Amino acid sequence: MTASDEQVMLGHGSGGSMMKRIIDEVFFDAYGSPELAEGNDAAVLRLEGGENASDNDGSSAPQAPRLAFSTDSFVVTPHFFPGGDIGRLAVCGTVNDVATSGAIPKWLSLGMILEEGFPMDDLRRICASVREAADEAGVRVVTGDTKVVNRGHGDGIFINTSGVGVLAPGVKLGGQLCQPGDAVLVTGTLGDHGITIMSCREGLNFQADVESDAAPLNHLIADVLEAAPDVRCFRDPTRGGIASTLNELAEQCGCDITVNEADIPVKPVVLGACEMLGYDVMQVANEGKMVCVVARDEADAALAAMKASKYGRDAAIIGEVGERVTASEAGRGPKVYLRTALGSKRILDMLVGEQLPRIC
Repeated sequence: MTASDEQVMLGHGSGGSMMKRIIDEVFFDAYGSPELAEGNDAAVLRLEGGENASDNDGSSAPQAPRLAFSTDSFVVTPHFFPGGDIGRLAVCGTVNDVATSGAIPKWLSLGMILEEGFPMDDLRRICASVREAADEAGVRVVTGDTKVVNRGHGDGIFINTSGVGVLAPGVKLGGQLCQPGDAVLVTGTLGDHGITIMSCREGLNFQADVESDAAPLNHLIADVLEAAPDVRCFRDPTRGGIASTLNELAEQCGCDITVNEADIPVKPVVLGACEMLGYDVMQVANEGKMVCVVARDEADAALAAMKASKYGRDAAIIGEVGERVTASEAGRGPKVYLRTALGSKRILDMLVGEQLPRIC
């Protein structure tokens, strides 16, 4: 028995394999539900009468409205960083989680856990960021909560946000819908947020500026869905980076996924920082990017819609969904492969342990 089996470790919040294990073996085992089991970033809930009805059952009867619901907590340190702060991060993170379902985000709750002695000017600055990010996303903060803990028993400020959105009839997205031959896209450069936070913590200076990519992507997602109705899913590659996200999608759909290193957009300063610090950029957190899986014949339309957004100018098609892995292939689950610039292929694993704690 390892220490991670006996007590909570930082790695259990990493977004990688340790976090998956605590979710599966502790949380889901205790209070799992069908919605939780789907493994998407937001739960899709039908309001009345049709709990077991399909989203498209072919009947002429009106369908009960569907809502998307998600929650997230933010503990990032430092609280302020180039490109944003904990307030902007909290709004954007939850808006993006709701939007991955294809819903239009509408309402947020916002809970503050404050440490005694936290500067009121900093709190006002964070609240201003919350308002600006909510206005940009087109959502309203409609309820909240405030708690204060004793000095020395917190870390200044933690924020919890929950979001609710409305789904249009017929919209259904999820990692389980990915199919062999689908294209895999990403909306922009990887690793910006994680390297920004690390540079702030460690006082690192780079020749080029680097800042967090924290941004609300609900408008971009809506534009992509309009241009490419056969989108299978969206997923934001936050903790654990795109490597963990792709592995989650592969497990959900039961298919291998292959991505091309040469096609993956990364800023040179971020790649250089990862090489210097010993990080794999594929496992570094992002806060304003989306992975999108779409039917191959709509990949170009989806890409064009992304590039038309200010948050998708560096979007790229980076790979494809491979064949299904059948049950007869004993001992082999679906894998994610990285086709390197040299032409070889290697397995792209989920993050193990904690690469950079308190990233969001």
